[in-house]
Amino acid sequence: ELVRQGEALKRTEQMVDKMDQDLKTSQRHINSIKSVWGGLVNYFKAKPPESKPEQNGTSEYYANSRLKEAMMSSKEQESKYQESHPNLRKLDNSDNDFSKAGLLSSVQRGSYPKNQHLRAYHQKIDNNLDEMSSGLSRLKNLALGLQTEIDEQDDMLDRLTKKVETLDINIKTTDKKVRQL
Repeated sequence: ELVRQGEALKRTEQMVDKMDQDLKTSQRHINSIKSVWGGLVNYFKAKPPESKPEQNGTSEYYANSRLKEAMMSSKEQESKYQESHPNLRKLDNSDNDFSKAGLLSSVQRGSYPKNQHLRAYHQKIDNNLDEMSSGLSRLKNLALGLQTEIDEQDDMLDRLTKKVETLDINIKTTDKKVRQL
C-alpha cells in the first residue's frame, strides 16, 4: 500500500511540475498579448527549458531499498514457513543470527536432558523459539523498511505542498493579469 501511495505521490508531483511549466508558458503569452514591449522582451528572452514528458505521464516509482529487501525477505520466509508448517519443521533462515546462536549453544553444549521425552520436548521448544525469533526478525525488518518509506514519502509531501502553494499563488497572479486584459 505504501508503494502504491508513493507511486501516486510521484505522479502528482510530476503533474504539478507540468502545471508550473504550463503556467510559465501562459505568463509569456500574456506578456506578449499585453503589450508590444512584452512581446519584444519575450522574443529576446531565453525560452524556459522544456522537460520531456514521461511516457503516458507515468514513470517508475522505486520504493526505498530497505523496504524492498524487507518485503522480499518476508515473502521468502513466509513461503518457507508455509512449506514447513504441516510438519512443524525448523525453518532454515541463514539471515537470522538469533536462530543460529540458539541452535548452536543448545546442541553443542549437550544441554538437553538424557530423558528422551524431555529431550524431545526441549528440542520442540527450541525449534518453536527459533521460529518465533525468525518471525520477530521478519517483523522488525518490515517495520524498519516501512518507517524509512514513510519518512521518504513525508519529505515528498512537504516538497509537494510547497510546490502547490507556489503554483496557487502564480495561478492567482496569472488570473488577475488575464482579467486586466
